[in-house]
Amino acid sequence: MTGAVGYGVFSRDGEAPRVGFRVGDGVLDLAAAGLGAAFEARSLNPFLALGRPAWEDVTARAQELVSSGAELLPLADALLQLPVEIGDYVDFYSSLEHATNLGRLFRPDAEPLLPNWRHLPVGYHGRAGTLVVSGTPIVRPSGQAMARDDTTPGFGPSRRLDFELELGFVVGSPSRLGEPVSTSAFRDHVFGVALVNDWSARDIQAWEYQPLGPFLGKSFATTMSAWITPLTLLEDSLVGAPAQDPEPLPYLRVSGDWGLDIELEVELAGSVVSRTNARGLYWTMPQQLAHATVNGASIRTGDLFASGTISGAEGGSEGSLIELTSNGAEPVRLADGTERTFLEDGDEVVMRGRAGDVQLAEVRGVVLAASYSVG
Repeated sequence: MTGAVGYGVFSRDGEAPRVGFRVGDGVLDLAAAGLGAAFEARSLNPFLALGRPAWEDVTARAQELVSSGAELLPLADALLQLPVEIGDYVDFYSSLEHATNLGRLFRPDAEPLLPNWRHLPVGYHGRAGTLVVSGTPIVRPSGQAMARDDTTPGFGPSRRLDFELELGFVVGSPSRLGEPVSTSAFRDHVFGVALVNDWSARDIQAWEYQPLGPFLGKSFATTMSAWITPLTLLEDSLVGAPAQDPEPLPYLRVSGDWGLDIELEVELAGSVVSRTNARGLYWTMPQQLAHATVNGASIRTGDLFASGTISGAEGGSEGSLIELTSNGAEPVRLADGTERTFLEDGDEVVMRGRAGDVQLAEVRGVVLAASYSVG
């Protein structure tokens, strides 16, 4: 369906939040359409818990209603909510180009990829409680960092605040503790995808991340879109993923095409600074989920898994400022003549995606000045 976006939760005029299906700039009120009590809920979780047959049936019925002329509420009148109750959030590091770019920046005299990178999807367990819906302002975080020429760390607002362009997937059907989810079972457990901005304080991150990885440099906020695009709308956008060398271990092998041909762009302060495509991700979504559960870890309805920064091989296709500016050495020039190395207070970041006729909901956020201090 041309213009289809997906499912979200909205309210208007003081009414209770409920579930809608967005097409273009209109919203089909699924609760008012009488499709069931699950659509009267304040999140998508009751609907997602119904399982794959229900997801596909409702999507088909929603498309039929729109095609037959059902009333659509103006999107501009809708107050959008975080679409799912998120129990767990995992962020991966699935782009070969992104991992290589950062490796060259931080380890210029060594191999850019660490030995494990081509053998498994590297990831970390993020903070679900600070996930916010698109449009939520982001307060600049404060923390401990070590400046390049200093001998002791200091504390203050991050000076190297960054965005990360990512594609996330949302779990519908849960799994049981102790039972891994195979790559072939991905469709039965995963409902759909959403754009994600994994805001990153690079100076805080650089000082804290060894030896255990991201913590306060990431946990202050992550933004996801207000609308989740179901997998069933993306069938025509599935393509072959990049070749993997060496061949993954058996539990990571995937049958069929699982690259997603989704055109992506990042706008910063009114200027498009990056254009790339999700089809270049080295580690696919089924591999990410299989690896996250191979030890028996269970998944729950509403869990969010994100790809990590999506970057391409060409200049201008990098999905973060740390790459676009070579860690601040080569500022990005904006249309108004100003330059950026990292984000400034007042900057608005907007991420967009499109897969053929299917529009992914944007992710938008404005940076606010740090508003607190620690004595």
